[in-house]
Amino acid sequence: MGKQLVLISHGKFCEALKESTEMIMGPQENIHTVPLLSEEGQEQFKEKFEKEIESLDDFVVLCDLMGGTPCTVVSKMIMRGADIKLYAGMNMPMVLEFINSEMVDKELDLINAAVNNTAYVNDIIAMDDADDEE
Repeated sequence: MGKQLVLISHGKFCEALKESTEMIMGPQENIHTVPLLSEEGQEQFKEKFEKEIESLDDFVVLCDLMGGTPCTVVSKMIMRGADIKLYAGMNMPMVLEFINSEMVDKELDLINAAVNNTAYVNDIIAMDDADDEE
């Protein structure tokens, strides 16, 4: 079993992100999801998260929001000594970076994937239009 990815979020965002990613990349057995549902508290979420990762040896965790409950729960586990790699601000470019880095066996660079795929598209279109006019 190669490196695994665990997506955690408020609500079902993590499940929808996995599903959307699979529309592009096909089924992803190495991506796991742990949603924090509105009726759950920190302890219930922690139990679900621990159950999901108990059989995983090498994994990375992406969470939706720095300081939100899913991030806070896992951060506390890290502060107590858990060996977990946790990134906040998850988005599809980060998930695609994970998949691609595993496929071609390259260094994982999640922060650059997020930053380099953030753009104000109107400016790009305007630059293209300006280039066409020249």
